[in-house]
Amino acid sequence: MSTPIATVPNDLLSLGDWSKDAVAQVLERAASIKASPNEYATSLEGLHAVMVFEKPSLRTRLSFEIGIAKMGGKTLFYDTGGEQLGQRETVHDYAKVIERYADCVIARVFSQEALKEFADVSQVPVVNALSDLYHPCQALADMLTLREWCAQNRFGVNELRVCYVGEGNNVAHSLMLVCAKMGVPEFTWIGPRGYEPNAAVTDLCERDGMSVKQSQDLAASAGSHAIYTDAWISMGDEHKAEMQRASFRPYTVDAKVMSSAADGAVFMHCLPAHRGEEVTDEVIDSKASLVFDQAENRMWAQNGLLVEMMSR
Repeated sequence: MSTPIATVPNDLLSLGDWSKDAVAQVLERAASIKASPNEYATSLEGLHAVMVFEKPSLRTRLSFEIGIAKMGGKTLFYDTGGEQLGQRETVHDYAKVIERYADCVIARVFSQEALKEFADVSQVPVVNALSDLYHPCQALADMLTLREWCAQNRFGVNELRVCYVGEGNNVAHSLMLVCAKMGVPEFTWIGPRGYEPNAAVTDLCERDGMSVKQSQDLAASAGSHAIYTDAWISMGDEHKAEMQRASFRPYTVDAKVMSSAADGAVFMHCLPAHRGEEVTDEVIDSKASLVFDQAENRMWAQNGLLVEMMSR
């Protein structure tokens, strides 16, 4: 394994807790692993990761399990069966038991608060694989994808204008944070009133020097280099699906929206996509779409993260 880097924290609960240098370190490692995977074939040898999942998953589970195996590590998937941390036994006891078995915990949970409580008492690293407030692993993959696109187009990340269309949810929060950490100068959020991003996240991004704009008008996406959207209904919010669909119906990303973006602009989506709702087929299947690059980069970004976190 590589020499430990002091800037990388023990846990990843939110990118807001990380320094710019730590985020950059992980992304550089991820790019190195992707370019030369054979050189890292034993980098996680001896690692036993427990994956505690309260929510269903395709990309998150597969990218962690296959990615860790490619580097010599092992995973154990623990599906709580819809039971949330703290219901059957306390979060404290969950954490103290698992730390006796595992070298790290990868948790996909409903509650950021419960995840923080878990990490506070755990003696092994904890990775947020999605919570109600943040999705940092997705954001690392998104930024790895944007950096690749910038390199291919001789464009600087510090020149990017990124636009997110949809609910100010966990994906939006983490995308905003990673953009701020990596020097993106301008971020625009677009959606209906009442669905804005968390103000504390917005303030943190602005303190990092990024201009954050908010609008209810889809036309505000004009001139953006990357237009990102997500499902209108987040997991756990199915009970208010019809109300949210009605609110978001004017915010579909279609060919007209993409035509008003900057020349060569790209479309991004964390998946799963609800085609015909937040995005049309002609956009998600177009040459401008990076969605499957993002999906692949989940694995590389997470492997970079684990190498940096566990190399200590």
